[in-house]
Amino acid sequence: MGDAGTSPARKRRRKPRTAAGRRRAETRRLRRLLELEESFWRQGIELVAGVDEAGRGPLAGPVVAAAVILPPNVGIRGVDDSKQLNAEKRERLFLEIREKALYIGIGAASTKEIDRVNILRASHLAMTRAIARLPVVPQHIIVDGLPVPALGSTHTAVVDGDAKVHCIACASIVAKVMRDRLMRLLAARYPHYGWDSNAGYGTPEHRGAIGEHGLTPHHRRSFAFVSSQLTLEL
Repeated sequence: MGDAGTSPARKRRRKPRTAAGRRRAETRRLRRLLELEESFWRQGIELVAGVDEAGRGPLAGPVVAAAVILPPNVGIRGVDDSKQLNAEKRERLFLEIREKALYIGIGAASTKEIDRVNILRASHLAMTRAIARLPVVPQHIIVDGLPVPALGSTHTAVVDGDAKVHCIACASIVAKVMRDRLMRLLAARYPHYGWDSNAGYGTPEHRGAIGEHGLTPHHRRSFAFVSSQLTLEL
């Protein structure tokens, strides 16, 4: 039991105030992120692929997945869940990941596939495609979230893995950057929806544009809000 006079705020871990302190804290954080991968490397399992997806929640656009294999004992400072990083940091880390990774595979599932099989299965489809596009067969796969049946026994699933496992965090950054780039290209063809800034997510701007300009071929008809707009159009 803590002292009665200790406030919750004082119990919280304070952020280091000095540059040296921040470097030490980042080193400790990176070690924690690498713990699972290191457990495989110690067993001689060197080709460990981290896999994650980006784009499960948007109203428009594909879901994109990445598979990343890094050399043993290589860690990239600053890597984190892509949702916790701003666009500038993601782009910078993406370049470093691309430089240091042994192999990167990218896969996607289209809007039509999402509507046909549902977003969960489409996410798994994108993941298996990303793995298939690696030029080597991974010895083990670590995926974000729950187990993926299609991957069989050669994978480990980690809930919130993009915040807990280094190679998954790297995959989350690669998937997010690649999908954002794709949405910016689509935004040039469909400028009313703000995809260059909202990446297809259901922001007020995007929802308003759907109401005013209707749906595009890249909108997910199986999603509730989009489906309601389709009903209004009919």
